[in-house]
Amino acid sequence: MANFILAIDQGTTGSTVALMDSSGKLCASVNHEFPQLYPKPGWVEHRPADIWKSVLKGVRGIMRKGVCKPTDIAAIGITNQRETALLWDRHSGEPLNNAVVWQCRRTTDFCEQLKSEGHEKVVRRKTGLVLDPYFSASKYRWLLNNTSGLSRLRRAGRVAAGTVDSYLIWQLTAGETHVTDVSNASRTSLMNLKARRWDRQLLDLFQVPEDILPQISASSAVLGHTRNVPGLPDGIPIAGVAGDQQAALFGQACFSQGEAKCTFGTGSFILMNTGSDLLQSRSGLLSTVAWQLGEKAEPVYALEGGAFVCGAAVQWLRDGLQLIKRAPEIESLAGSVTDHAGVEFVPALTGLGAPHWAPEARGTLTGLTRGTERGHIARATLDAMALQNADILRAMEADLGKRMKPLRVDGGAAANNLLMQIQADVLGRKLIRPQVIETTVAGACYLAGLGIGLWQSPAEVRRIWQAEREYAVQMNSSTRRKRMDSWNCAVQRTLL
Repeated sequence: MANFILAIDQGTTGSTVALMDSSGKLCASVNHEFPQLYPKPGWVEHRPADIWKSVLKGVRGIMRKGVCKPTDIAAIGITNQRETALLWDRHSGEPLNNAVVWQCRRTTDFCEQLKSEGHEKVVRRKTGLVLDPYFSASKYRWLLNNTSGLSRLRRAGRVAAGTVDSYLIWQLTAGETHVTDVSNASRTSLMNLKARRWDRQLLDLFQVPEDILPQISASSAVLGHTRNVPGLPDGIPIAGVAGDQQAALFGQACFSQGEAKCTFGTGSFILMNTGSDLLQSRSGLLSTVAWQLGEKAEPVYALEGGAFVCGAAVQWLRDGLQLIKRAPEIESLAGSVTDHAGVEFVPALTGLGAPHWAPEARGTLTGLTRGTERGHIARATLDAMALQNADILRAMEADLGKRMKPLRVDGGAAANNLLMQIQADVLGRKLIRPQVIETTVAGACYLAGLGIGLWQSPAEVRRIWQAEREYAVQMNSSTRRKRMDSWNCAVQRTLL
């Protein structure tokens, strides 16, 4: 009986392919990296063929593990790096240019021009996003204007555009299906959040023709079937698709309004489920579609905020200041002192993200005395990672008008027990770390399983999800206020 879900987690530096069984157990996973291309300062590209090859290598690798036969795979779930934009030939499937990656800043001048012309308000109102080169729309425009031979192909109706999920579905279905899900479409700056369709005013603003874009579909539904994929039989349904951060929210079983997750990576990514409420943030956050379970279902929305530097601050202590030799040493070094002793580190090493949105801000290290030790700087770094997340989560609470539920955590730095305790204390909320830490993979699997009826409802998925550890709040409210006041003063100095 086919009762395994194959997940494809296509990330910025590599692709992970994994298997989950019907009990929700992750049985195996493999990862393959691919090259990053930096043709000019601030530009980041991928070769689409490298992305596809890494996925095929992952499929071969996971099948070699012998956990199941290819015929045991009931469905495929996809989660992917968001905002990255691609063009390919509808007839041959060949890429027409390199992919422009979400990190790429080549369209900054164009976005600044749109801002100066007064377009940001309408973009924000319709999409929930700020006007920034981070999102896909300006990348599509750049590709359309800078790809040789495109005019001839456009006249012949051969140009297809999409984010990475669309490209993978096209390849998996041998060109039969050109589709994206609502969570990925909501990150393009081209989809109207309320209507969940491509918006004519936005398409005209960014000069992107609608006929090259994919159809927008639900996140959990049969979007297509495999055809001519090496190592896999034809006919496997592709039944779950979501952008990586939305997949992580689903993988954390944050199905109720007010439930939130924080992924501790190079930066930190925080999403809070706002249910059927499409909130326009008053606090500098982004509004996005979290998921849609079925083509006739109503969408679930989310608020999103991110700190540009989270785990990267620890890397800076290791590589820049050389205070530690290995990143995991930060926990013991920070634990060698009782507190930060007045030292504050604001890790604005690449500016400040939500809720401040101050790209010109630079990092500050203040409060140093003759008594300052390496441990105090390490502790101030962990504090900063937690405090900037607390700022974002409190902004989310203000927008939602409700007290948030316990925060679910994942990502590499979530293994740092001291950091997790600090996060619980400065936030004043319990933290929960799951048993399955690969939450993006889990989310893709859950969506695909629901899409084919392997599981009947999110409630059934919630019963599968299990906590590994909880962190109760140990700091009293008076101490928390003093800690936040000290942090806020340091942030204001950074913004001067």
